[in-house]
Amino acid sequence: MADNAEIKQHFWKKLADSPFVMIGATDGGHSEPLAAQLDEDQVDTIFFFVGKDNRLAGGGKTMAQFVSKGHDFFACLAGTARVDNDFGMIDKLWNKQVEAWFPGGKSDPNLALLRFDIDDAEMWETDMSLAGKVKMLFGGKIKAGDEGSHAKVGTTAESTAA
Repeated sequence: MADNAEIKQHFWKKLADSPFVMIGATDGGHSEPLAAQLDEDQVDTIFFFVGKDNRLAGGGKTMAQFVSKGHDFFACLAGTARVDNDFGMIDKLWNKQVEAWFPGGKSDPNLALLRFDIDDAEMWETDMSLAGKVKMLFGGKIKAGDEGSHAKVGTTAESTAA
């Protein structure tokens, strides 16, 4: 089983590999898929390029759900979203995929950089042991420790244990 620090490292690696999350306001509205923009200098923060008319542009309490490409890592992130149109950050995170959505480029009048600050997270990693996989394949009973790792964390910073 991985410890909390390892799980957090795995989260950021998996998110970088497949940067798509479902994110929505906690007021009962539906979540929507967005492509995460990651900045290694920002702890507990994920950015998204959205239109100013996007339902999340108003900000507020937000939840994001992530499933890794291999379906071996899951995360639920709680935090606060707000528009933060810092041009330096827009310039740093800009890429060809974003440009495809905003034909006016970095100065597109509809462009908004959504900043999602993570308050806490819950993560699951299915690092099932070989014995556990064999048991599951043949209908055997899976015991604690066979199924994977789980962490409830107050920060997703990789260098802290909590």
